[in-house]
Amino acid sequence: MTLVHQDLAAGVATITLDSPPNRNALSVRLLGELRERLDWALAEPAARVIVLTATGKVFCSGADIKEQRAADGKPDAPVTASFPEILTLIWESPKPVICRLNGTARAGGLGLVAACDFAVAPVTASFAFTEVRLGVVPAMISVPVLRRLDPRAAAEYFLTGEVFDAARAAEIGLISKAVPEEELDAAVAHYADLLIKGAPEALAITKQLVRQVPAMSFPEGLRQMTTLSAERFTSEEGQEGITAYMEKRPPTWATR
Repeated sequence: MTLVHQDLAAGVATITLDSPPNRNALSVRLLGELRERLDWALAEPAARVIVLTATGKVFCSGADIKEQRAADGKPDAPVTASFPEILTLIWESPKPVICRLNGTARAGGLGLVAACDFAVAPVTASFAFTEVRLGVVPAMISVPVLRRLDPRAAAEYFLTGEVFDAARAAEIGLISKAVPEEELDAAVAHYADLLIKGAPEALAITKQLVRQVPAMSFPEGLRQMTTLSAERFTSEEGQEGITAYMEKRPPTWATR
């Protein structure tokens, strides 16, 4: 039985977690298959945008708790073996990644959500960082999550484990948008259609700008960005985009 599926249509690679009996928990097997599907999507030239979603009523419940105990009762935490690599693949992906939350997410599942560039959830979804209630901490997922969340909100929900709704998740920066369930696919398609209009290299570089420029000093930022701007205007993509604009036609990358 396959736990993670892949599909490619109209430039969109969809990766689907499909282990509803354990609420799409991050088991060793699921993580292994997820890594394979991500590698495929990143290497596939026809894939311009990646959508990460799941089946059932839960997007991801976090680590598979049953696997976090060795036979002698001492924790071996196998989830730590591949989860950091997966979070890194999503975070650093040169292709935009949209998280389509089919429902609730908890703990480690929120690491996947935060690592994606966009996240859309139904208004009925709920969220919680439940780690402290199990005597563990949101360690690995804090790396992407704390880059998204308002600091006050991060302290509130990391420390209390309180459940919050999709509207609150959007308010604090965990997700991009909360929509009625019947509008979920349309919202994801809206983002995908907009992203495919962008040039692949330009999108990859712009993803880096969003994360790197705020850490630069103002003079250093302007110095580096002036150089980059000149490089992009004279790049193959830049010249194609300018030519297409002048000729009143779509650029080559915008056709599917």
